[in-house]
Amino acid sequence: MRAFVLTAVLLLGIADTRAEEVVAAVAVNFAAAMARIEPGFEQTTGHRLTLVPGSSGKLVQQIQQGAPFDVLLSADVERPELLANSGLGVPASRFTYAIGRLALWSPDPQAISEDGAAYLRAGTFRHLAIANPAVAPYGAAAQQVLEKLGLRAAVQDRIVRGEDIGQVYAMVASGAAEAGFVALSSVITGPKPGSHWAVPEDLYPPLKQDAILITRARANPAAQAFLDYLKSPPARAVMAELGYGLP
Repeated sequence: MRAFVLTAVLLLGIADTRAEEVVAAVAVNFAAAMARIEPGFEQTTGHRLTLVPGSSGKLVQQIQQGAPFDVLLSADVERPELLANSGLGVPASRFTYAIGRLALWSPDPQAISEDGAAYLRAGTFRHLAIANPAVAPYGAAAQQVLEKLGLRAAVQDRIVRGEDIGQVYAMVASGAAEAGFVALSSVITGPKPGSHWAVPEDLYPPLKQDAILITRARANPAAQAFLDYLKSPPARAVMAELGYGLP
């Protein structure tokens, strides 16, 4: 009887370990990829995953204010580094999980040719949407593209901004802007193929996207298991399929 009770206690302990939850703050551009990665992670590890999407800047602000996140998947390397340096993130856990790609997109199938720069120079649009460069790395990249093309001043009066790359996609899809700079992954997964220009990567710095374990979750096995799973072949296959570069 004693052996039976001991075995039952051990099994309950294993079940409790496998039932851990990880709350991941995820940059909006990577939300669609995570929706595809999530089922495999939960099935493989037995852990539960809760996703909280947002702009990288806003997510970091929330972490600094005590938000109960376990992991941050940022759209840049600077914000995870900031968390590591401030003691809010575990320095040794930080790594680049994906390299983002920027696209100029319109829901109009005829709007943008293979030469997106020509579309921008023609200026036939009333509004061009970009994410807020102050909080969204993809917005900062879009701004740099316009600067390198020498078009920032020419289109400045027609730029409209979304808080994050998801809002930019919604603005363009709804017709509030004729075109916008979005994540290439959003074009691949979105319901409206339209037309797009995959912006040449020499027009903006590499969009390296870093992940980091939040210090409060150092003892959470689900959080570490999640970071490990991001490096697995199934997760990397999803990222490649959605247009991300792999580190």
